[in-house]
Amino acid sequence: MSAVQAPPTANPAAAKHARRAATGSFIGAVVDWYDFLLYGIVAALVFNSEFFPNVSPAMGTIVAFATFGVGFLFRPLGGIVFGHYGDRIGRKKMLVLTIVMMGLATTAIGLLPTFASIGWWAPVLLVTLRAIQGFAVGGEWGGAALIAVENAPAGRKAFYSSGVQVGYGVALILTTGFVSLLSATLDNAAFKSWGWRIPFLFSVVLVLVGLWVRSGMQDSAEFVSAVKEQRERVRIPVIEALKRHPGAFLLIIALRLAELLTMYIVTAFALSYSTQNLGMNRELFLNIGLVVGAVSCVTIPLFAHAADRFGLRRVYLVGAFIGVASAVPFFIAMEARSTFWIVVFAVMLANVAHDMVVAVQQPLFTAQFGAEYRYSGAGVGYQVASVVGGGFTPFIAAALVGFSHGSWHPVAAYLAGGCAISFVVAFLMRKD
Repeated sequence: MSAVQAPPTANPAAAKHARRAATGSFIGAVVDWYDFLLYGIVAALVFNSEFFPNVSPAMGTIVAFATFGVGFLFRPLGGIVFGHYGDRIGRKKMLVLTIVMMGLATTAIGLLPTFASIGWWAPVLLVTLRAIQGFAVGGEWGGAALIAVENAPAGRKAFYSSGVQVGYGVALILTTGFVSLLSATLDNAAFKSWGWRIPFLFSVVLVLVGLWVRSGMQDSAEFVSAVKEQRERVRIPVIEALKRHPGAFLLIIALRLAELLTMYIVTAFALSYSTQNLGMNRELFLNIGLVVGAVSCVTIPLFAHAADRFGLRRVYLVGAFIGVASAVPFFIAMEARSTFWIVVFAVMLANVAHDMVVAVQQPLFTAQFGAEYRYSGAGVGYQVASVVGGGFTPFIAAALVGFSHGSWHPVAAYLAGGCAISFVVAFLMRKD
């Protein structure tokens, strides 16, 4: 995002702050999402057997995905705590803290003994560290989105803040690429014994880079002005946000369904389903993850630019509709084991539908709240939606397959239904 150029009429100092805020948000998002996504990929391949070996393979997968969801349960708490202090003492300080906490938890997972070494303490500690990850990432999106949106030039807010979501794509490339490389170069025994730990330990390097970049960011003039003009300090910003804009929380939850279901079904659930139920090679969906991450680095800024020009709501509606239309064909392609069509519809879901809706989220969601409690309002709403529509998506999808004796039809209905809800809610919104 450092290559973003401000409009010629922009104040040079403001333009510099805008670029630095966009860059800092992008780099920090890469670090936090690398740590968070890595867990989901490894959970699908390793955690079921190494941390939950005393259950059947199918149940082990469900339990491993349940621990994946635990991180999402703690995201709203992180949103509340980091949002509270972010609205009171500034966004930058909280963003530095989130990146340190996330990095330490991820590194600890890489050092964690398995069930064979310490018994049931292994899954207990794994779940605890996952909870810390969720708590940390819960404060990340709100602060990163706000510092980018609030510093961005007028009429360019979607584009300048798109780095928050591009960071997700870059993190997906790093995590999937790292795991793919290790999976291809190590035999299965070595990968499950120690190979999976290397990407977790690498988090230390990314955290140091993120801290260096974020040290140069500044809180926006809008936030500083809003704090100064307050006649009375808001004691609990999240309560104030709930009182003034109760509908905004429900709106954010509904609008995030299309984003969360498309991405987590393609990158987490499908990896497990294709290998365990269809006997396909795990490298296929690991490589799809690489493709999705790489393409998103282009599509998200492109869609964000289109949204700044043609309207946030219009771009969102197109994306949600494509999510509905691509759900069933994606699973038909998997059942047919057609690599070409699997890749096509994976891209349709994760790079067209998903990227179109996330490209507009930062300005769309943060605009629902006042600057003095915006970190709490937008951040908590975003993270509550992560629990409702994201964290347990692979778990729910795996359970639906189990209950339907291996059928993919309920999962396709789950995916299409979530995208349809998002489409209807966006359609009923007031026009931007």
